[in-house]
Amino acid sequence: MADLKIGRIMLGICQTNCYFVYREGSSQALVFDPADKGDYIYNGLKEKGFTVAAILLTHGHFDHIWGVEALKELSGVKVYAYEEEREVCENASVNVSKGAGRPCIVQADTYLKDGEERTIEGISFKLLATPGHTKGSCCYYFEDDKILISGDTLFQESVGRTDLPTGSMSTLVRSVKGKLMPLPEDVRVYPGHGEATTIGYEKQYNPFI
Repeated sequence: MADLKIGRIMLGICQTNCYFVYREGSSQALVFDPADKGDYIYNGLKEKGFTVAAILLTHGHFDHIWGVEALKELSGVKVYAYEEEREVCENASVNVSKGAGRPCIVQADTYLKDGEERTIEGISFKLLATPGHTKGSCCYYFEDDKILISGDTLFQESVGRTDLPTGSMSTLVRSVKGKLMPLPEDVRVYPGHGEATTIGYEKQYNPFI
């Protein structure tokens, strides 16, 4: 189809990338990792003519979920996450929000399985389980449009930190090599922090691969 569009709103103390994905010509947008200020996200999208169709999480760390509650309340939509991330989402100590001074938990409406495919408002994607940054970190792959939302699993020339609860560097590297590097080289990668990259670029320049 190749008509998928992606926008970015950078939010919060960690400059986290919150993405909104939509089909060209459609007002329905999927919002990924509402990092903070859910009302700001909602009103900003509304001003641009968008309606929030769903909220999807790549993982449950505080800097990716602080905006969930307000955005969900305003939009009335469902929250999706990977099933192995339930503990991180629902425990303020494990997701580090308590340590960051603003305790927060998220209870997803739907916990997806590895490899599960969903279509929401005409936008189809597959959840790829990529544990390591947290035990339930995941990426969202839009195969037809060659787009990957990678959260804190894969960055430009780097990978996510693993020194927080449930993190494991060996697991993370296995996830990246086993799940992400087999994707086509022209797949564009949108990470949780920093600038976009491609699978091909990371194969060549990422020291963790």
